[in-house]
Amino acid sequence: MSINEINVLVLAYLGDTIYEDYIRKYLINKNIAKVNDLQKEASNYVSAKAQASFLKSMIENNFFFEEELSIIRRARNYKSNSHPKNCDIVTYKHATALEAVIGYLELSNNRTRIDEIMNNILGE
Repeated sequence: MSINEINVLVLAYLGDTIYEDYIRKYLINKNIAKVNDLQKEASNYVSAKAQASFLKSMIENNFFFEEELSIIRRARNYKSNSHPKNCDIVTYKHATALEAVIGYLELSNNRTRIDEIMNNILGE
């Protein structure tokens, strides 16, 4: 199966784990020693609201390549009526789109581009 044929929610499922792992390692490397502090700081990055905000900013700054924008559009437009109770459907779909593009890049073995995205999010 081609990567382009994989359900965008499957890509987001994978991308979510990579994104969260990246954030956790970043925070640990900042020498945050308490789990509660790590969790609080992580919420600034891993919430749907934060992810949607990062995605919108990167789109506005023409950060993504056309191939990546195609995945983002597919994920945002995917028909789904379910979303967490703590955010609206539009925010959730934008967060899912960010995770989907990361999952897509992972399956494309493009770790360098994932690093570029994550460095942009982290301001590095």
